[in-house]
Amino acid sequence: MPKPRSQQISLSDTPYYHVCSRTVRKAFLCGIDKETGVSYEHRRSWIEQRIFQLSRVFSIDICAHAVMHNHLHLVLHVDSAQVKKWSTLDVLTRWHKLFKGTILTRKYQAEQSLTKFEMDMVEETALVYKQRLIDISWFMRALNEPIARQANKEDKCTGHFWEGRFKSQALLDEGALLACMAYVDLNPVRAGIAPTPEKSSFTSIQLRIKAALNGEQPKKLLPFTGNEKQAQTTGISFSLKDYLALVDETGRVIRADKHGAISANTANILLRLHISDESWLKLTTNFEGIFTGAVGTVEHLCEFTEHVGLKRAHGISNAEACLNSA
Repeated sequence: MPKPRSQQISLSDTPYYHVCSRTVRKAFLCGIDKETGVSYEHRRSWIEQRIFQLSRVFSIDICAHAVMHNHLHLVLHVDSAQVKKWSTLDVLTRWHKLFKGTILTRKYQAEQSLTKFEMDMVEETALVYKQRLIDISWFMRALNEPIARQANKEDKCTGHFWEGRFKSQALLDEGALLACMAYVDLNPVRAGIAPTPEKSSFTSIQLRIKAALNGEQPKKLLPFTGNEKQAQTTGISFSLKDYLALVDETGRVIRADKHGAISANTANILLRLHISDESWLKLTTNFEGIFTGAVGTVEHLCEFTEHVGLKRAHGISNAEACLNSA
């Protein structure tokens, strides 16, 4: 039985989450239907554009994404600190980019006269919207519902396009985060859709590689900030150069037509994450199979379990084998 969201998400433990949505039956998200020959490749741009549009509205950053044939992967960062700085007008302006709001919130944004009672109502509503703008369920609702309507209209059909619930995994530490990001970034390579990470269209890794060639980082994605945590800087506290090396080399190893091993340089990077090269390859090829719930070291899993009110921690043995292995 699926766990309620309250037992899958705890912002006090981590701001990072892996989510995955899959289509129902044989519905195609993207790709080419081999039975009919119909191409759905154009839908990739629908989805990627919507992801980044939502990221600009919500206080939620994109760490990694991959749009596959019948499913979508995202690694999200919930920025709770940023949303606290937003004024009532900031919140309503953002919310109205996606939803109608109420008559009173629209009047407030249009700077129309309101009574004290109406102002109180607006403030209360803005607080509700502010919480929704850091809510992963609302983010996924705003992503999946328009895509489903657009796809069903194109397919000239009705009914469910997505499975009822998206899968959510809390990523409790740096090792879990980077392993999950690499797993997502390498999805097309592992599936045989792309030969290398840089040729994986509509993925975060392709955007990062293209930007890195110009000595930059893509503005649409949460940046890497280096190995040392920097004050007042929001980002992934790991070297972009090291991450790209990890993904590139891992991608070469897991390709079906290649036989190789993790090099000594990459092994040193993994050593800092307390992950062995063998465990790293397992994680980046079968992350969802190894972990069905929250992901992290044993210590972090136990803390998370206590905070969300679960009776026992799941995935302890896999955490010991894969994330406490070096």
